[in-house]
Amino acid sequence: METKIYDFDDERVIQEIKNNNVVALPTETVYGLGVIYDSLEAFERLVKVKQRKPDKPFTLMLSCIEDIKNYAYFDENTYRVILKYMPGEITLLLKPKESLYPWVTLNSPYIGIRIAGLLKVGELIKKVGQPMLVTSANISSFPACVDFEQTYETFASYIPAIIKGETTSSIPSTIVKCDEGTITLIRQGRIPFEEIKKTWEGY
Repeated sequence: METKIYDFDDERVIQEIKNNNVVALPTETVYGLGVIYDSLEAFERLVKVKQRKPDKPFTLMLSCIEDIKNYAYFDENTYRVILKYMPGEITLLLKPKESLYPWVTLNSPYIGIRIAGLLKVGELIKKVGQPMLVTSANISSFPACVDFEQTYETFASYIPAIIKGETTSSIPSTIVKCDEGTITLIRQGRIPFEEIKKTWEGY
């Protein structure tokens, strides 16, 4: 497979995504692998490239916070966290809406919601016209690629497109699970959990 290099502004990369292909893209944390969310074919391709079992949902990446209500439930506490830290280096595990495709939730009681702080990522998703399923750019159980060079070395000839750009923190996002009445740290990133918890509690 020939792997082509694109800029964010290249309309051809939009078509790659709409054609159910896996595209590597920089975020403000690490490089990611993404596909359009409403295609089972795209999901299966992402699973194959990632080389992991299809039993764990991928993060749903949206273009803006206003879209979250269309895909997940959240309470007032969680909304405070959304307003303060999104877009940004945080992934929220929320209760998914019942209307989501089966391959998006995989019967999980939670779906990861992310809005990348990198403006060009949000613009890309808007142009695609649908959310994207995004995971870190790595083979399952290996460290995430943090720049274009690592991503190209790992995935050249395995995916049709890589967007060339810069990451900033090189640290995966902080992941927190939000239930009604509780908030739990799943993975610590650059945003300290204690700060997130204070915001959730209303301090």
